[in-house]
Amino acid sequence: MPEQQHTTGGAGRLYGVGLGPGDPALMTVRAVEVIGEADVVAYHSARHGRSIARSIAERYIRPDHIEEALVYPVTTETTDHPGGYRGALDEFYAEAAARLAAHLDAGRTVAVLAEGDPLFYGSYQHMHKRLADRYVTEVVPGVTSVSAAAARLGTPLVEAEEVLTILPGTLPEEELTARLAATDSAVVMKLGRTFPAVRRAFEASGRLPEARYVERATMAGERTGELADTDPESVPYFAVAVLPSRIDAPRPEPVPGRGEVVVVGTGPAGPLWLTPETRGALAAADDVVGYTTYLDRVPVRPGQRRHGSDNKVESERAEFALDLARRGHRVAVVSGGDPGIFAMATAVLEVASQEAYTDIPVRVLPGVTAANAAAARAGAPLGHDYATISLSDRLKPWEVIAERLRAAASADLVLALYNPGSRSRTWQVGKARDLLLEHRSPDTPVVLGRDVGGPTESVRTVRLADLDPVEVDMRTVLVVGSSQTRWVTRGDGRQIVWTPRRYPEA
Repeated sequence: MPEQQHTTGGAGRLYGVGLGPGDPALMTVRAVEVIGEADVVAYHSARHGRSIARSIAERYIRPDHIEEALVYPVTTETTDHPGGYRGALDEFYAEAAARLAAHLDAGRTVAVLAEGDPLFYGSYQHMHKRLADRYVTEVVPGVTSVSAAAARLGTPLVEAEEVLTILPGTLPEEELTARLAATDSAVVMKLGRTFPAVRRAFEASGRLPEARYVERATMAGERTGELADTDPESVPYFAVAVLPSRIDAPRPEPVPGRGEVVVVGTGPAGPLWLTPETRGALAAADDVVGYTTYLDRVPVRPGQRRHGSDNKVESERAEFALDLARRGHRVAVVSGGDPGIFAMATAVLEVASQEAYTDIPVRVLPGVTAANAAAARAGAPLGHDYATISLSDRLKPWEVIAERLRAAASADLVLALYNPGSRSRTWQVGKARDLLLEHRSPDTPVVLGRDVGGPTESVRTVRLADLDPVEVDMRTVLVVGSSQTRWVTRGDGRQIVWTPRRYPEA
């Protein structure tokens, strides 16, 4: 790391020295050089006085070195400090930095030892933030426990386009679960007392069978194994849980009776709209089934089979997915938006209710639906009661649609209109507009959201009287305001649409 030139006069130099994961042989040449040149060697330790950092570098510490043991006042969150745990640590870091500053002001070179890498969950970083702007500083990187754990397991951590997520075990359990479900590979650090919650997070995310355990990598007492088989009472702080690369990892053979179908919503567009749970289900699936347009939104994964089909074969697609699951496959059926709103969940559940498929587990995972996406872009037009209606007469007669439009309009509900038009259906939007004008003011705002989240996104608001059917297609959702919906221009020139939560009394 380049030196930070913030110094005057004869002030000393500050070094943050990464020592690697524990084996002194894994220290870098630069780390050894810096310790040899230093006047002061500083290291953190618990109140018992033993320092892992010092033990790693012990062979390079000379009798004439000035040693500064920075002893933590607390190691758990139990403290009687008036500022609580965080207050106790802040006070300790300030005092430790002052001690090191005294040496630096005297012209001494100070090497602060750090296990692993100094700026990777390292104690040194607290000294760095308090001193690096005042003294010439160099950080010597070190091998992290993440790299050491992967090396000891002897398995790739990430390959190709896989994403690696580093997580502290101190995160809330639900947050850990969500992040483990959504990522390709992961390392969870800071185990010890957090291990039971971490293990539950792996299990809840469906990743426990893949998870490995590494304790004290490269150090005395090193241990590796399966996370699921690890005794929680035996886990120290210096242990990590690892989800290795899925590429080329053996997938379990399909076993009849163990398959399932998960119907997932991909949201209105690309990856930004996926939930962590959906990401996890897509990654874990043996087979992905769906309309080709929606299937193309799902990342290609090695070893995973993809089955695309036309948009008009929902029942056949559902039956195909359930047949795969009956043979023991884990199947994800993808659907745009939310699968339960004019989409694949109903088709799958309808077929799954047939006697041949009633024993196959089926789950539905929600997604952001088109109306919510368009409403959010426009403001908050769905802020009060609203009705959702499809204008497509492919599965129900227009007379039913018209009657429902009249009922919702006369009840003064905001309307979210799906499937408004296509190449073969061009007249419904005009009919719906004319029908709504019998109940709504011509000035009623109508949000036209097209391809929200996609590369050709367009969100506009027009008067109901000015709604032109030519501007509407199957990729458009319409949000028609109620009598209370407001359409205003803000100071920055942006127009927003919103419906008050309070409805006026009669």
